[in-house]
Amino acid sequence: MGLSISLFMLMHFLALLSLYNLSFASSSFVQPLCHDDESFALLQFKESFIINQSASSATSAYPKVSSWKLESDDCCSWDGVGCDKDTGHVISLDLSNSRLYGSINSSSSLFRLVNLQRLILSFNDFNQSQIPVGIMQLSNLTYLDLCQSGFAGQIPAEILHLSKLVCLDLSFNLLNLQNPGLQSLVEKFPNMEELYLSQCGLQGEFPAGIFQLPNLEFLSVRYNADLTGYVPEFNRSSPLKVLKLTGTSFYGGLPDSIGDLKLLYDFDVRECNFSGPVPSSFGNLTELITLDLSFNNFNRVTLDWIGKQTKLNHLGLANLNLNNLNLGSCYLTGHIPSWLANLTQLAHLALDSNGLCGSIPSWIYRLMNLETLDLYFNYFGGIVDFDNFLKLQNLNSLQLSSNQISLLIKPSNNITFPKFRILGLESCDLDEFPYFLKSQDKLEFLVLSNNKITGLIPKWMWNSSKKTLWNLDLSNNFLTGFHQLPAILLWSNLRNLDLSSNKLQGSLPIPPPSIFSYSISNNTLTGEIPQMICNLSSLFVLDLSYNNLSGMLPDCLGNLSFSLSILNLRRNNFHGSIPQICKKGSKLKMIDFSQNQLQGWIPRSLVNCTMLETLFLGNNQINDSFPSWLGVLPELGVLILRYNQLQGAIGKPESNFVFPNLHIVDISYNNITGKLPYEYFRIWKSMQIIGKHGQMYMQANTDFHLPGYSVTSQYPYSMTFTNKGIEIAYERIPYIFIAMDLSSNKFEGEIPELMGNLKGIQLLNLSNNLLTGSLPSSLKKLIVLEALDLSQNKLSGEIPPQLTQLTFLAFFNASNNHLIGPIPHGNQFDTFQDKSFNGNLGLCGNPLPKKCGNLKDSLHPPLNQDSKLLFEFGWKVVVIGYGCGFIIGVIIGKIVIARKYNWFIYLHHAEHTNNAMTHETQSIWESLLKGVLRGY
Repeated sequence: MGLSISLFMLMHFLALLSLYNLSFASSSFVQPLCHDDESFALLQFKESFIINQSASSATSAYPKVSSWKLESDDCCSWDGVGCDKDTGHVISLDLSNSRLYGSINSSSSLFRLVNLQRLILSFNDFNQSQIPVGIMQLSNLTYLDLCQSGFAGQIPAEILHLSKLVCLDLSFNLLNLQNPGLQSLVEKFPNMEELYLSQCGLQGEFPAGIFQLPNLEFLSVRYNADLTGYVPEFNRSSPLKVLKLTGTSFYGGLPDSIGDLKLLYDFDVRECNFSGPVPSSFGNLTELITLDLSFNNFNRVTLDWIGKQTKLNHLGLANLNLNNLNLGSCYLTGHIPSWLANLTQLAHLALDSNGLCGSIPSWIYRLMNLETLDLYFNYFGGIVDFDNFLKLQNLNSLQLSSNQISLLIKPSNNITFPKFRILGLESCDLDEFPYFLKSQDKLEFLVLSNNKITGLIPKWMWNSSKKTLWNLDLSNNFLTGFHQLPAILLWSNLRNLDLSSNKLQGSLPIPPPSIFSYSISNNTLTGEIPQMICNLSSLFVLDLSYNNLSGMLPDCLGNLSFSLSILNLRRNNFHGSIPQICKKGSKLKMIDFSQNQLQGWIPRSLVNCTMLETLFLGNNQINDSFPSWLGVLPELGVLILRYNQLQGAIGKPESNFVFPNLHIVDISYNNITGKLPYEYFRIWKSMQIIGKHGQMYMQANTDFHLPGYSVTSQYPYSMTFTNKGIEIAYERIPYIFIAMDLSSNKFEGEIPELMGNLKGIQLLNLSNNLLTGSLPSSLKKLIVLEALDLSQNKLSGEIPPQLTQLTFLAFFNASNNHLIGPIPHGNQFDTFQDKSFNGNLGLCGNPLPKKCGNLKDSLHPPLNQDSKLLFEFGWKVVVIGYGCGFIIGVIIGKIVIARKYNWFIYLHHAEHTNNAMTHETQSIWESLLKGVLRGY
């Protein structure tokens, strides 16, 4: 009995001991709480920002810092905060897509978190502030992600102190990576494994040693146009798995050592300017899953060439695991070869923007994994049955735009359609809205432009993909209106809406507040601009041109100047004064109010538009003086004020730095007086440079970001200008186009010699003024001049022969002046017709009918036709009279002289004595008289 009790007590003791040990062990694994100083630092960091809905564009974004509260004991439990399980120190901070708006300075409490190893601040908006130098205090960082976070300016050299970094992402910020440069990053971070520097201001030569980094697996330097040079050789033992070089400016071709990257599975060299052949060593890239060679100049990338390779493994295409193949804009021609059907794992196939022809092959409909199919901008033809694409149940992106196909869409209620995200059906011969759009609720991108869709936009369209659609293009159809027009269109996420070039009637539809670009030009809309349009605070492009809109421009348009870059109201019926549309901080780059009935003064608030590049106010009723005060705008390149009521003289410039970029000016058909503004000719530097910008066109780049998208498009500037006597509509304005039209004003005085300073000018029109004096020989310096109009003035003197040196001169008009002398000959002057010189009474020589004699003859003015006839008739009468008188006089003289010879000699000698006639004169007279007598 005692033994059993003792045994029981022993077992009980052991059980208690075991329970104690278990409890002790459990307590030892409890993570310690966050340190108070670090918790307080995080709360301070939170308070330095505001939460802004637009600071993060992802639909999944939410303010993580909202869960950070002072009463919470443990910051390690807060969203985005990670702590060391042993020490409780904050070692990870992930605030990506947290809608943070503000800036970080070097004294920020963030830099007291010295134990941080991972810092992720991507997809917020730090308001164009610089990356603070205080970043160097986080010396334990191994992972730094600032992607698309609104940082700007020079990357601080202090970032090189983060020597433990193995991953760095600075992509998609407005940064300058000069000092330090990319070479410095290569040298200071030898252990780097992931380096993401897309669109962040890389410049200079591509560093030779970047592919020699022994641990580098992921490299992305996309969209750095100023990063140039040759691609260096690859390390044979390189661990590179992902290489993205998109949008850089490399020389030459790819090195053969590309085949040494045996682990490479994602290779993207889109838009890299590569030329020459594609290296045959591509066949060694057996792990390749994604290949993008689009938009290059490879001279041997043709589908037929690829297909003829032995073993079909060139470019890695024998690898049946190839998932993404992009050969867009690779100059492909011919038919799509059938061997591509072997790539059964393809999910993304892009053959767009080539010269492919024939019909779309049927085997494409058997690529059951296909999610994206891009065939737009080719020459495919024939009737395409849309039902074939319904077999591809994974297909969510289909672009067939701009081919020569007729898309057949059969109406049916029994077919299940894929849920499209992207659908491009431009120029597909459609005559109605595709019926299946009714059931689409995930569309993001829809293009139905350049078809034959007529009538009203159906009511059900407003409900199609209401929450997801961000791009809708219905331009260039025959749409007349809306079945039902809500006050504000219902697509809550719409960024781009293009309804231009239709036949839309009625009032102006208002897009949702999310809108970024709105074009409804070339329609027949009526009514006024509603005040609601001023609430579109995200609007970047507003184009209402070529309609019948009327009324006064709303004053609230100035509210849009903080977001708006393009404001085009050309050719409507607006009247009244121009409102003060520019406030300080304005982002306007293009303003076009031309061809309306606007009156009053040019608004002085335009001086706040410091980013303004083009200003079009022509064809209105503006009553003002020349706006010399606009000279302070540093970017203004085009100024069109033609056909208004400007008056007064152009004063002297206030400094030598006004209008520094002006290269097109048109103030024709006004009432401007005084002398030509020669002081401006001296300082207009952009008119003194030849070919400064190559063949680029003036345009505004429209960039915005969406989840999964970085959308870039261009809005080209356009204008109307008189060229070679003809009014021409320029759909695009070249940067190299330099022109000046001062015609049809009341300028007086001489053409200044300083005009020759504008040696980059191509069109110069000074016609229909009151100019006097001679043509300056300095005009010979205008070596790229193509058109010179000096007609309808009071110019005098000769045409300088030096003008024949202007070998580009295709149009010359000096008619209706007071010019004299011979017309120069040689080069272009031999091609001008008489209308270039008519109305100058003192000009002679080809092509005029008046030939040049001696100088005195050339000074006699030519006669018109009636005067010429009268002149010829009068001289005929005079000649006849003189002839008859001469004959009669000779006969009478012979009779008198014969009968009274001695008397005649006597008189002659008497006259000789009285007038001291010389002996030679007497001899002449005697000889003449004897001759007459002999004739008698």
